[in-house]
Amino acid sequence: MAEADITARAFIVFGALRSGTTLLRLMLDGHPRITCPGEMDFLIDHLDATGGYDRAALQADRIFRAHEALYPDHPLSEPGPQDFVARVAGPEDGMAAVILHRHLDRALEVFPGMRVVHLMRDPRDVARSSIGMGWAGNTYYGVDHWIGTQRDWQRALPQLPDAQRLVIRYEDLIVSPEETLGAICSFVGLDFHPDMLAYDADSSYSKPDPRLITQWKRKQSPRDVGLVEAKIGPLLQDSGYAPSGHPQAPPSAVERARLWLNNKRVVWAWRFRRHGLVDPLLVKLAPRIGLSHLGRSARQRMDANRIRHLK
Repeated sequence: MAEADITARAFIVFGALRSGTTLLRLMLDGHPRITCPGEMDFLIDHLDATGGYDRAALQADRIFRAHEALYPDHPLSEPGPQDFVARVAGPEDGMAAVILHRHLDRALEVFPGMRVVHLMRDPRDVARSSIGMGWAGNTYYGVDHWIGTQRDWQRALPQLPDAQRLVIRYEDLIVSPEETLGAICSFVGLDFHPDMLAYDADSSYSKPDPRLITQWKRKQSPRDVGLVEAKIGPLLQDSGYAPSGHPQAPPSAVERARLWLNNKRVVWAWRFRRHGLVDPLLVKLAPRIGLSHLGRSARQRMDANRIRHLK
């Protein structure tokens, strides 16, 4: 399929982890003409400087392996990501939604001219949600990946004329789902379909619940909110979110050390509860002592365990 055809029959959904990309995926996939199989960061993560793939890294990627049914002959070596996106799009009237969390500027080099829907969520809620996933031990570290995704977005903006981008908010998706989904459909040249809001019939996700937004106001202390806002800096208001009014002060050296230790303790305790003692240690230590094969095996077992716990 020619690149121009891919651009017309696919679009990127770009947003931070824990910003609602899974919920939006389910909604988009409910449209009879949109296929959205889930996050596809592997399309970009493992590209080398020549535009080819690091095959070993690709085969080790949990998300890549989860999509195997879509490409039983592994077409990603040749001709490349365009072919995979074409397979996702399916029949001639189908459209692919490609969910990415990072490297948007490189993605636009691979898919020039592709439309981008940028999904944003209040970073203070993202930070809190990251703790529940075991990615961080406190909100100060839980906001890091949101910062990375938002900086990626800002770097990519010079490549995105107004007609090629649409910014939506998780909060609007929850409070006004039909209107927000309608805006996305219009942006990519489709009509809204009511099946986009019937995802709860075939998934563990419930209907949009306004209680899911601005939870940070109820569940974070003023000091925690101030620390997160100080770390985010101007990105908070640049992203359209108002400061809380709580004092924003970077942590002292002692407080920073305490936050770092707390983060490490909570993250490792979560890993041990979820995966046992041995495999997390093997993933961390085996490559350092020349036993990379043991680390790879441990990572595969942990990946399989993660899949079992996915919502």
